Amino acid sequence: MGIKAAYMVPHPPLIVPAVGRGGEKEIIETTNAYERVAKEIAAIAPDTIVITSPHSVMYGDYFHISPGDGATGNFARFGAPQESFSESYDTEFVEDLEILADSEGFPAGTLGEREKELDHGTMVPLYFIRKYYQGGKIVRIGLSGLPLADHYKLGTYIKQVADSLVRNTVVVASGDLSHKLKDYGPYGFDPAGPVYDEKIMEAAAKADFGGMLEFGSDLLDKAAECGHRSFVIMAGTFDGLDVKPEVLSHQDVTGVGYGICIFTPSEINTERCFLKALADKVGSVSSSPYVRLARETIERFIRTGKIIRFPEDVPEALRNDLPPEASKTRAGAFVSVHKNGMLRGCIGTIAPVQDCIAEEIISNAVSAVSRDPRFDKVRADELGLLEINVDILGEPEDIDGPDKLDVKRYGVIVTCGYKRGLLLPDLEGVDTVEDQIDIAMRKGGISPSDDYSLQRFEVVRYK
Repeated sequence: MGIKAAYMVPHPPLIVPAVGRGGEKEIIETTNAYERVAKEIAAIAPDTIVITSPHSVMYGDYFHISPGDGATGNFARFGAPQESFSESYDTEFVEDLEILADSEGFPAGTLGEREKELDHGTMVPLYFIRKYYQGGKIVRIGLSGLPLADHYKLGTYIKQVADSLVRNTVVVASGDLSHKLKDYGPYGFDPAGPVYDEKIMEAAAKADFGGMLEFGSDLLDKAAECGHRSFVIMAGTFDGLDVKPEVLSHQDVTGVGYGICIFTPSEINTERCFLKALADKVGSVSSSPYVRLARETIERFIRTGKIIRFPEDVPEALRNDLPPEASKTRAGAFVSVHKNGMLRGCIGTIAPVQDCIAEEIISNAVSAVSRDPRFDKVRADELGLLEINVDILGEPEDIDGPDKLDVKRYGVIVTCGYKRGLLLPDLEGVDTVEDQIDIAMRKGGISPSDDYSLQRFEVVRYK
């Protein structure tokens, strides 16, 4: 029992004849592959069909699992109300998944449902499945704005529940590939579009789920894909298992990529525990003493709730590695925490408020993982995946205009009365001085029409 197979499928409403009205013929290769998937699911006769969809309820910091006994839906918004669905949810599976997530402090559950009706990311796969198989209750799960590692983690929980309930389960990862493959496509063309499609189909063909975890957010954004996080949840359901992949089709004739693949699990393989491999990779990178101090602080605080005291609580080997200025010099400092390439927390001080740099780092490290209002507190299970930077700030100096700034070398402070906004230098995605000032102003609640002043500062970044 457990996860018997998983399927990477697209969800173009065009593929439903009542919607496409003949237009579906241009993606007949995708249609034929979908038919194959549906017949295989019917042959498995699953008790539970888990469908992950980017068009279900979605939050930035939470995975929504559809609650209740079931839901209905149709393709009325696509001109075909006669194509309708009435689906029952596997309430026991949903309950156990929510309990497991809650016990782990993981942000997933049935709270916050905004729209009960089935979305087209769920209904397109069901259109094909229900042609051949009427059994099986569904579990519908939305994606989130959280890092890819969290999507993979959710997949491991789905696997645990399927195993514990002894459920004959299949996973349907609904998602289109790039929406920027052709000039005539829905969002035009971007060179990142074909690059993404080639990379994801190559990863699928090899069942390279570790590679799926390491796709950069810049590529995903530029390619305008909508399915990658869905595929990563699916990947997590096979954690620690060998997987046989089969690519059935890949089309891009509409300017949107449609890929269909079948994944079948086989033997246990501990070398395919990709979250652990990612944590090992992060842990193998040698860090500066300042970063090690921040990490020691964070791990001690998250695991025990206690804030280390300097110098007595710092391990002797680390204390000996710290430079002399750590205990003798005062300076502002920022601690930035990333997970799987995404910001997880960042707090700092423009000017020193502690007695020395080491204490400044300790204080801001605790704040970065527990008091950044943009994020929930870091969980213990995330610690091995955290990438940490420490920035030590130089003294700010007044400047008379943007021409004295360099986005790579200097950070900027914008001040208007009691309002103040700061942005560090050399940040990914901040390529111009104008962008740097604009972001700093928005952070400080300062309007372009306000009478503001500028300061610049240099930093030393430790990784």
